Amino acid sequence: MQAPYVRYLDLDPDAKFSRGAFPGNLPFVEELKFKFESPVTFFVGENGSGKSTLLEAIAVLSGFPLGGGSRNELAESHGLNEQSQLAELIRLGFGMTPKDGYFFRAELQASFASLLDQRKADPDFRGDPYAAYGGQSLLTRSHGEAFLSVIQNRFTSGLFLMDEPESALSPQRQLTLLTLIYDMVNAGASQVIIATHSPILLTYPDARIVSFDHGPLKHVTIEETSHHQITTGILSNPEAYWRHLRQRDQA
Repeated sequence: MQAPYVRYLDLDPDAKFSRGAFPGNLPFVEELKFKFESPVTFFVGENGSGKSTLLEAIAVLSGFPLGGGSRNELAESHGLNEQSQLAELIRLGFGMTPKDGYFFRAELQASFASLLDQRKADPDFRGDPYAAYGGQSLLTRSHGEAFLSVIQNRFTSGLFLMDEPESALSPQRQLTLLTLIYDMVNAGASQVIIATHSPILLTYPDARIVSFDHGPLKHVTIEETSHHQITTGILSNPEAYWRHLRQRDQA
């Protein structure tokens, strides 16, 4: 299966940026050129490597609001009044234009939930703002339940971008998320791009994993990611890891 919507991204040849200032100082920007070869792609890398920044730019160029949500929220900031500086430097190539989609930002979902509540209280708002999100306020649910409610009820077919969706999900709920993504993608006409630190999510079969560490973007296997190496290492031999951690504290 190939990526149905976003097929490639690269640096705009007319882009002007400073290599010493954000976002030009991100290691991957100067040589940015990448093809999406699977309907499911994971961005991985250390904090500050730029994976969320690139995901934001893809969202903006795909017509989604920077603060997260669908195109219905383009007029709402609900947490962000900034612009994507990287979106001004890059180009996306589309195979097809998605009719629907959603940009899921874990750190701003509480703000989005409050936006839905504001719409419910607005006498001029037509319809039920909760209808596409499980039928009730997201703030009446736990953090993790609210996350899954958005994905279960709002995600159908289209382009879906997710920034660290695992942040409020237990390992079991991360497996639920993988099942939801699998069913959606195999129903056809869906593409998912996820920035994550979760080795559980990275097990998705036949997904492409893109490393943001050490310069230009490159495909890697799950075994090559630090997420997998550290997690399997500490779970299989916690004594060795803690011996090293204690020695660092004593140094």
